[in-house]
Amino acid sequence: MNERTLWPDDAPETLAGEGDLEPEGGLEPEGGFGDERRMRVVITGAAGTVGGKVARLLAPNHDVRSLTRDPARAARDKVAGHIVGADLGDPATLRHAMEGADALLLVTFDPLSPAHDTNALAAARAGGVRHVVKLSAAAVSDPLAQDRITCWQRETEEQVRASGMTWTLLRPRAFMSNALGWAGGVRKEGVVRALYGSSRNSCVDPQDVARAAARSLVGRGQAGRIHTLTGQQALSACEQTDQLGKALQLPVRYEELTLDQALRGWRNRWGEPLARALLAGAERQAAGAKEQVTDGVREAIGRPPGTFRAWATRHAEAFR
Repeated sequence: MNERTLWPDDAPETLAGEGDLEPEGGLEPEGGFGDERRMRVVITGAAGTVGGKVARLLAPNHDVRSLTRDPARAARDKVAGHIVGADLGDPATLRHAMEGADALLLVTFDPLSPAHDTNALAAARAGGVRHVVKLSAAAVSDPLAQDRITCWQRETEEQVRASGMTWTLLRPRAFMSNALGWAGGVRKEGVVRALYGSSRNSCVDPQDVARAAARSLVGRGQAGRIHTLTGQQALSACEQTDQLGKALQLPVRYEELTLDQALRGWRNRWGEPLARALLAGAERQAAGAKEQVTDGVREAIGRPPGTFRAWATRHAEAFR
């Protein structure tokens, strides 16, 4: 069984972790969005799915400090910007990285280590950072979402609001790139396996999330804004399987996981506390809590969101 069969929007970047940089997708560099300032931007999680894309977007026109725990790996992966070794669990490594920066993209990965967010915000404030963009999750606005992952994101948002810096909150649904977790099963067996395969999620292209983050970091008028980011339509795993097969021009079938199979995979990868949080997110999705489509992407970047079919076509080689 593929251990990454179903991912929550509650933590789209969180559980992907640093080092899970999505393959290049043709992102064009972003300028100042009508603003001629050259800014100093710090990106935590710069080797991750969104952080890496934001670094590529901004590095041609801004001074980007790409923070990572593994600078050698980041260099091999050609992470953009000035690569800086830093550990969110070690405040001493963050102080120099934040000094004199204008803006911070805060991306953290571990719901069981809330001190990571606290450390980063404290270092940013001490270093003179004026604006922080927090990658959060759409689930935080749902009062029925009380799982450990969502509560951690909600608490982190409160820390950002109380930090004394101006802020922008990005709340995406599940990343379309989570489907890369199915790639092994598609390549070997032509199969996608997931739990609650008929339930829908308005998943979003991480390129759109990265563009929203880039604009929020260096554009004017971003203070106090909250962007809930979704795709154009809510899709189920069954529907994604169908679209993936069409993009690959290959037969791909869907197989439903049992609850025990899904929990076993999550426990093996994440441990019991997060497995239970993932199950709670999956059950909310099955109840229809993640189907809503918003205008957040268009509001944030001035264009409609990408489709899953387009994402799948762009990443077809990963499944072959």
